[in-house]
Amino acid sequence: MTTLLIADHNNETLADSTLKAVSAASQMGGDLHILVAGAGAASVADEAAKIEGVAKVLLAEASPLQKQLAEPMADLVVSLAGDYTTIASAASTSGKNFMPRIAALLDCSQISEILSVEDENTFTRPIYAGNAIATVRTSEAKKVITIRTTAFAAAALGGSANVEAVPVPDDSGLSSFLSEELTKSDRPELTSAKIVISGGRGMQSGDNFPMLEKIADRLGAAVGASRAAVDAGFVPNDYQVGQTGKVVAPDLYIAVGISGAIQHWAGMKDSKVIVAINKDEEAPIFQVADYGLVADLFTAIPELDEELQKAGL
Repeated sequence: MTTLLIADHNNETLADSTLKAVSAASQMGGDLHILVAGAGAASVADEAAKIEGVAKVLLAEASPLQKQLAEPMADLVVSLAGDYTTIASAASTSGKNFMPRIAALLDCSQISEILSVEDENTFTRPIYAGNAIATVRTSEAKKVITIRTTAFAAAALGGSANVEAVPVPDDSGLSSFLSEELTKSDRPELTSAKIVISGGRGMQSGDNFPMLEKIADRLGAAVGASRAAVDAGFVPNDYQVGQTGKVVAPDLYIAVGISGAIQHWAGMKDSKVIVAINKDEEAPIFQVADYGLVADLFTAIPELDEELQKAGL
């Protein structure tokens, strides 16, 4: 019984989500192998080899794999799948793209966004926007699993696995990478930030988000938003936290002007400490907040900024 975990990376460094996925995959029993698929990603494979609990690292390099497109990734994984009982990946943007195709080609069900490993065939996963947790047992010979990495701690370093090059199937030509537009910021990436401050519809306009950005810069935080704020055009889609956005689990989550619909709560409920600022004392966000401030955000945020400045931040 062996698990193949597909690494999340940018061809230069290993994503923190991979370390957390290793923690989950290690609980599934048997040996754990990591697949690093990309182009010019040898340094990533060397990094993966140092993770504790990893028995082997497979390195597959070809230009179609550089952006981990679904079609070449699925062809590669299916070509390797015969030796593995479990194929796993972090439930990242890339993983959500290629894992369903892998499951379809292997003719097996996918178990999505697991929160825990009960035994080698039993897992828990959120349903109904995280409002309930289902326990799922599979009897299939081969399992395809994505991991909600916010539910697991990062694996330790200290391993010394061998790195082995594997052949890459010929490109089917079904898809090709054209271009990408990335938001550049000096702030931490939203899903890995230790502190996140998010704004909702209560911000009234995208012109008011610099108030939150100023706080974020003082705290070394990432800036997020509710779906309502994104749909209103206040901020770009990559700010969205929630069921249909990014799932975060920072040490501190500050929700500003966010009512707290279940879809938003599903994306930040694993935060260690939740602070809510909202002028509506009946807002659902206060039901899940550790600390709540009933106040007009346009008064509270400048006051917070002033206090942080006094504290030397």
